[in-house]
Amino acid sequence: MLKFRFQQVDVFTVFPLQGNPLAVVIGADHFPEEKMAELARWTGLSETTFLLSPSMPKADYRVRIFTQRRELPFAGHPTLGSCHVWLAGGGKPHDGSTIIQQCGVGLVPIRREGTRLAFAAPPLRRSGLVADDVLVQIARSLQLDFEEIMASQWVDNGSGWVAVLLDSRQKLLALKPDYQSMKEMKIGVVAPWDPVLDGPEAQFELRAFAPNEGVLEDPVTGSLNAGVAQWLIGAGLAPASYVANQGTMLGRAGKVYVEQINEDIWIGGDVVTCVDGTLRL
Repeated sequence: MLKFRFQQVDVFTVFPLQGNPLAVVIGADHFPEEKMAELARWTGLSETTFLLSPSMPKADYRVRIFTQRRELPFAGHPTLGSCHVWLAGGGKPHDGSTIIQQCGVGLVPIRREGTRLAFAAPPLRRSGLVADDVLVQIARSLQLDFEEIMASQWVDNGSGWVAVLLDSRQKLLALKPDYQSMKEMKIGVVAPWDPVLDGPEAQFELRAFAPNEGVLEDPVTGSLNAGVAQWLIGAGLAPASYVANQGTMLGRAGKVYVEQINEDIWIGGDVVTCVDGTLRL
């Protein structure tokens, strides 16, 4: 029997059960590779990660990230959650401050902001305008009129997201997607908060739909927020610092803290540990 340390954490929240859960296998260098995808399906979560020794000199640790259907080169809440587990287990970054994660997209810097962690948004693998025929499919998938999409952009940093902007949070929360029409697309939807109607706690609301990953709606999505932030800030549609809310329709209260510092955009969030134990295989 093989035994591994195992934790389940909640990401983008200070309150357990209000964010996006992540399963983390610790010290997974000898974890059977053929079992990684199997375990990810078994946990039933949007992602499961495996902490490994780095193979690049500048990295502090390496992580492999699995959805229920495939391995991802990068994902946001697994990055913050895995880093939280690594630090809690006594991990010490080489330079004493910035943590360097090695994953499929290369090296991802992570910094500590008090108890909060933030990763530098990786370069977009695909950006730019969305073709009209794809927008028609997106509108059909979201059961919107084509004209209700105010703007759109590819925001793929390794996770495959395409994003659209709506004019109100109320319209976003009222969406009733047709998942079959999405096919292989992963669609992110963003809308501004009205400070009078919605309050001052956030400036944007997001929803993330990824039926091709086995998760109809993701509670709180770091990779999507990273791509959306690069788009919105770069296009002058958002300030250099803002808070995004996500997970409302799933009964969650995820908070994503976005900040541009020089040329980098940092995606921050809190992490809490909910399960700490041993995995036996």
